[in-house]
Amino acid sequence: MSEPSVVHNTFVVEKSYPKSPQAVFDAFADSEKKRVWFGQGEHHDLEEFRLDFRVGGSEDFRYRFNSTTPMAGLILVNRACFEDIVPGKRIVTSSTMSLGDRRISSSLTTFEFLETATGTDLVCTHQGAFYEGSDGPAMREAGWRTLLERLGPVLDR
Repeated sequence: MSEPSVVHNTFVVEKSYPKSPQAVFDAFADSEKKRVWFGQGEHHDLEEFRLDFRVGGSEDFRYRFNSTTPMAGLILVNRACFEDIVPGKRIVTSSTMSLGDRRISSSLTTFEFLETATGTDLVCTHQGAFYEGSDGPAMREAGWRTLLERLGPVLDR
């Protein structure tokens, strides 16, 4: 039997924040806040970021890797659709990611905002299908861990 051309994977990333579930949720819903923690980065130049935060709405970003990476000049595009939104509680997105002219993955990602005595536990469950030439599950999980670290400082704005 040959090696599968699609790798299926599920991972969960949890992060605690000393803010209310609504405050953490708002950092996903507010276009400017989300642009800062999700769209911008030191290793790429953001060329497009659009957020239509509603069930059936979309989130689109496009960036070009800069000279700090081995992929300088390559374009990454992510297109997501909001499948479910429960204010202050849950966000579910379906998305596809392309690198250059190749689709590299399709994903279903669920964010749950759980109230705790000290703030919020955010639970990110990512279910993905990774295609040939993709970044793969390990790199995607590392990417989500980095993004959720970047979210923290935005909550203080």
